[in-house]
Amino acid sequence: MALDMAKYQKLFLEEASEHLGEISHALIELEKDTSGADAIDTLFRMAHSIKSMAASLGYDAIAELAHVIEDRMESIRRAGRVSQGAELSLLFRGLEGLERMVAVVRETGESPPSDHSLLAALAEPPPAAVPETTQADESRSRRVVPDAGPVGKPKPAAAGAGIAEAKKKASSPARRVR
Repeated sequence: MALDMAKYQKLFLEEASEHLGEISHALIELEKDTSGADAIDTLFRMAHSIKSMAASLGYDAIAELAHVIEDRMESIRRAGRVSQGAELSLLFRGLEGLERMVAVVRETGESPPSDHSLLAALAEPPPAAVPETTQADESRSRRVVPDAGPVGKPKPAAAGAGIAEAKKKASSPARRVR
């Protein structure tokens, strides 16, 4: 029993088009609010779905591009926001790359070629993934703090010091109990 690949290709094209529309909408939302968790999550999920569908049908270039977008969105997710400007522009380029590749499948039925420069650009760590430091953060990190040992536990005293201290307290007039 042979698989009807045309049926699966048609399903892929329909679902990929819907997912690309969701990605486009999410990117527009991120232009308005760079920390929009819903938009970031949507972008991540849609890239993941496209990756999975493309890989199952052997559209390796689409799966690879969707995968690097998914990885980038995971970094952005951890950072809690996407950087304005170049970062958003790169994500829009990723969307356009996926749209071009899906169009090739629609027109030819064949797997499209990879876009190596776009893959490389998207594989670079996003600026939002690197926590921004303030001048106060930098001055705190340069401050030297003496080691006080583990929090909540006193530092061990020199051998015998605890006994001498206890004897001293016991012999003090205020401490004697009659």
